[in-house]
Amino acid sequence: MQKFITLSLIASLVGSLWACQADSEEVVNVYTHRHYEADQQLFDKFSEATGIKVNVVSASADELIQKLELEGQGSPADVLITVDAGRLHRAQEKGLLQAITSETLSENIPSKFREPNGQWFGLTYRARILAYHKDRVSPDELDSYESLTDEKWKGRVLTRSSENIYNQSLLASIIAHSGEEAAEAWAGGLLANMAREPKGSDRDQVKAVASGEGDVAIVNSYYIGLMLNDSNPEEVKAAEQIAVFFPNQNDRGTHINISGAGVTAHAPNKDNAVKLLEYLSGEEAQRILSMVNYEFPVNPNVEKSPLLASWGDFKSDEINLSELGKNNRNAVVVFDKVNWK
Repeated sequence: MQKFITLSLIASLVGSLWACQADSEEVVNVYTHRHYEADQQLFDKFSEATGIKVNVVSASADELIQKLELEGQGSPADVLITVDAGRLHRAQEKGLLQAITSETLSENIPSKFREPNGQWFGLTYRARILAYHKDRVSPDELDSYESLTDEKWKGRVLTRSSENIYNQSLLASIIAHSGEEAAEAWAGGLLANMAREPKGSDRDQVKAVASGEGDVAIVNSYYIGLMLNDSNPEEVKAAEQIAVFFPNQNDRGTHINISGAGVTAHAPNKDNAVKLLEYLSGEEAQRILSMVNYEFPVNPNVEKSPLLASWGDFKSDEINLSELGKNNRNAVVVFDKVNWK
């Protein structure tokens, strides 16, 4: 109840403020789940280049989706930005996004990173990699996500809860490729090999590998970059003990996912919303996202940051990422079946 009241108050106050601003200046109103300095840099640069002020409300994806539902047709939001195709699909299913067409977005963003009907667009991608301890694991021992169910990994694997959307999307990708029966066998086998109960963030998995709780963790690639460049020396120390392995290079490729955005269903500033997405897909913005946030650029004309390049090229799963959202419910069911908490 308290969260509902808080969201309602925020919606009322922000809506009133933005409505007043809209009378006097060009604006675009952004609801974002992302919380990175790089994003604010880009919003500022967009405003400088276009004269369009970017108003930002930050909250969790679930809170923002609920907020859009509560506001309905009167929502001031123009753009929803979040991480993971599964969340974007959830917003799409609830009718909170609208299809748009843009030659610029089509040119800058390959089709696998776009919802087929233009409901949402990937802005960056990250790989779900295997982070292994340099001294306790040889890369020759690693192969695929599926190989982590082998007996030799018993008590050595670390990952997050099944409630985490990143793991749900990884399992959704396995369902899309191999079916629910194979996905259930994988989830059960991995659970049996875990070093501890699944918990914590991706950063926590890296720290647990560094401290010796396990030897290999399933994490998103950009966390390694963020930790290596963190102001906290303990984060850096943990990440320096880790090496990156891209699984499934001999078959479908490493699972990838996105940060992405869509224009909201009732966007009062639709044209400005499209302009913002086009800017974020352009070379300047893509370069900043890769250099500052250690994410892979979706724009094929933009080179990866030196750190990402140092990990080498890798084969990525070519599945259209909309499939992750479509298979999300089945993934949750499979996790429940094997009792992956």
